[in-house]
Amino acid sequence: MTAVAPHPTRAFLPRFLGAVLLRLGGGVALLVALSFLVFLLIHLAPGDLVTNILGPKNTSPEAVAAVTAKYRLDDPLLAQYAAWLGNAVTGDWGTSFRQQAPVAAIVAARAATTVALVSLAFVIALVTAIPLGIASALRAGRSRDRVIGLVTIVGVSAPSFVVAFVLMYVFASVLGWFPLYGYGDGGLDTLRHLVLPAVALAIGLGALLVKITRSVLIRELAQEHITAARARGESDGAVLRLALRGASIPIATSAGLVVTYLVAGTILVENVFAIPGLGRLLFDSVVYKDIPTVQATTLLVAAAIVVVSILVDVLYVVLDPRVRRQEVAR
Repeated sequence: MTAVAPHPTRAFLPRFLGAVLLRLGGGVALLVALSFLVFLLIHLAPGDLVTNILGPKNTSPEAVAAVTAKYRLDDPLLAQYAAWLGNAVTGDWGTSFRQQAPVAAIVAARAATTVALVSLAFVIALVTAIPLGIASALRAGRSRDRVIGLVTIVGVSAPSFVVAFVLMYVFASVLGWFPLYGYGDGGLDTLRHLVLPAVALAIGLGALLVKITRSVLIRELAQEHITAARARGESDGAVLRLALRGASIPIATSAGLVVTYLVAGTILVENVFAIPGLGRLLFDSVVYKDIPTVQATTLLVAAAIVVVSILVDVLYVVLDPRVRRQEVAR
């Protein structure tokens, strides 16, 4: 009796779900290791934690003893970390040393600002970088390609905070087209305040996407099916659409991966433009040695990067049937 081969999807799905769960487990382990490293570094940073909490004028022995007992500062470092981790797992991120408010509420209030800034920067990068990458690939080796290549080199090399200062000077101080700093009062006013910081973030990300789009599209245009389409007399537009169909998967997955560039860059850009987001909160908390807030903000940013990386891997498998066939064939 002939055995019936399992359906390709049924053969692939368990292995795929196992790989996703493995990545999630690795991500959780990474976050735990990162949380301990940040906890250790913030304790070793210069400055007296008790003085930061009480202020320089209220350091009586009684007040110092009360603060030390309240935050268990006399406990060994590992015991302090274990207590924090146990509370964090249950959703209790503690109380901010600096603001004396629940850390979860503070982080939630700032997260929306950072999400808005990162989203706007991502949209600006996509709508500018993809067309430039296509134009560069279609004119590879010519003057337009060289000009775009030079611009992308500058965009990749320039630090986001340097770009931010240049944009502030030109478009805010000299031309007066946009506000110099701040977040605005909501609506269109907030959008005007976010344009310059979003552009400062988008320039580096856009430059990377231009280079990725160019290289992927050049490789796709050299494929045999593109040569066959040209031999059949297909128009340039039809050939380009066919090439973009094949190049869309690596471009989409690469765009997701380089989002991590935005998450890292927003810390500097928010401080330059005085935007009250997670980047500004993290900077102020590190200076103050506000350990609960630093821990929560750092882990939230790291978790966002881990989730984006996993989603990009999933997206690549979903969009590219060749990957699924290779996994089934193993």
